[in-house]
Formats: sequence, structure tokens, C-alpha cells
Amino acid sequence: MQDVWKTYPNGTVALQGIEVCIKSGEFVYVVGPSGSGKSTFIKLMYREETASKGQIMLTADGETFAISRIKEKQIPYVRRKIGVVFQDFKLLPRLTVYENVAFAMEVIETPVKDIKPRVMEVLELVRLKHKARSLPDQLSGGEQQRVAIARAIVNNPSIIIADEPTGNLDPETSMDIMQTLLDINRRGTTVVMATHNKEIVNTVRKRVIAIEAGRIIRDEQRGEYGYED
Repeated sequence: MQDVWKTYPNGTVALQGIEVCIKSGEFVYVVGPSGSGKSTFIKLMYREETASKGQIMLTADGETFAISRIKEKQIPYVRRKIGVVFQDFKLLPRLTVYENVAFAMEVIETPVKDIKPRVMEVLELVRLKHKARSLPDQLSGGEQQRVAIARAIVNNPSIIIADEPTGNLDPETSMDIMQTLLDINRRGTTVVMATHNKEIVNTVRKRVIAIEAGRIIRDEQRGEYGYED
């Protein structure tokens, strides 16, 4: 991001002159109090929001994209490079675990013969192969989040963006989700995680980008959370 600003139609200035570079393979926390601009920062990365000013460049699989300037028809293609994990899982309730993950491959028209082996591979990675035929409401919150992670990684994205992935989970389950994300990161996938969970940030030390009042006030390798919110 180069000199990135975001002003909403109601006049709220969410981000002011953001300058940051996240390298391939990094694991980065994005932290800050409520209303700091943290969510806007995350949404700009996968083009849920667009910058009012400045450049956002994404390089993935040897291609570079100007995120804020790409045409609407290009957005689905760029989003294939990015897996997004949400706080509220966003699973399809009438589909099984297998079908929820397979759906992410079907929508990009993956050949049918390639879907099953890849889905079972990622379900094994997130330790849910034995739950492939279960429906979401038959799973715990932590299991549902692991299904969401499997869906996010099934198309081999270069980047995982996790927006408060442990926000609705107890401490033990949160650490389990964290371990899953770390395993994915060790395989070379970049992980950017927005979180309020100071215990995780202070226990599993990684790069911390701290945002306050729309500005980056701290960017530290192996940093601490540093907020009461």
C-alpha cells in the first residue's frame, strides 16, 4: 500500500496515508481498537472496499495487480489469489463439510475429476476428513471455522486474509485455529490476520501492524498487541 486513504460517503476518514509492504510468506497481525480503521485496511486488500486515494498492489503467482484500479470484471479472478476467513464462518447450512469446500472449486469451474482429491487433501490438513459428510450445525464452532479455512485454501491462494477468525471462539479453540493458520503459513502461504485477541498476539509472536485513528502507529517484528479495547 502506498499513500492509501479511505474516506466513506458520510465523511468518515477511515485510513490516512497508509504505507506498508507485506512480503510473500509472512504472517502478519493487524491490531487496533474498535474504529481504528483495521477492518477497512483488511477489506481494501480483497477489494471489498476501494481506496479513495493511493495505490494497492498485489503480486501473486508472478502477476501484479493494481487492486484499486482493476475493472469490476477482473475482481473474481484476483480474488482467486486470496482466501478470506471470516469471524462468522459463512458456511452454507444445507451443504455438507465436503460440499462447502468443493463449492469454492466449482464456482471457478475446476474440472470435476480434480475436485474430490483436493477437497479431501485440505480436509485432512485441517483435521476434518472424518467430518466430510457432516452438516455445519453438527459441528462445534472451532470445527466450523476449520471448514471455513479449508474452503479458503482449497484453490491454493497466495494469501489468506483472516478477519477476526477467533472472535467467537473460546481460548483453547482459538489456539487450535491459530495452529491451523500457522501450519498453512509454514507451507508458504502469506497470512494476514486482523484480531482483537491479545493473548494470541502476545503468545504466538509474529509481525504486528498496529492501526489507530486510521494511521499505522507501529510495525514491529514479533511485536505485542499493546491495546486495551
